[in-house]
Amino acid sequence: MSNEYEVKKTDAEWREQLDDMQYHVARQHGTERAFTGKYWDHWEGGKYNCIGCGTPLFEADTKFDAGCGWPSYWAPINAEVVERIVDRSHGMVRVEVRCNKCGSHLGHVFPDGPEPTGERFCINSAAIDFEPKP
Repeated sequence: MSNEYEVKKTDAEWREQLDDMQYHVARQHGTERAFTGKYWDHWEGGKYNCIGCGTPLFEADTKFDAGCGWPSYWAPINAEVVERIVDRSHGMVRVEVRCNKCGSHLGHVFPDGPEPTGERFCINSAAIDFEPKP
């Protein structure tokens, strides 16, 4: 991971803070299996925050059922909270999204989402934590 993120922790600190799946996804750019994460079929009002640093990333009202088995959103809370990085792994060209504050891997963004953005932020449940509306 890059060193330019505001939140900086050692690998040992990340391992202590995160469970095994959260660490695999957020710090090792892993992916949970489709339809297994706790938020893929979660529709309560509130927001989804970064598992690494608590930064609010997505509002529940931008979540939609993409049928892909991962939580999907048509937009982040604002353009500054996510970093987009070209990912050429696994023989594909995709756009990875990371938390702009701590560098945690969140998932990928695809150009096949609904209006108004036409984007689908396909996010691992293990990379986010839900905060219900007060």
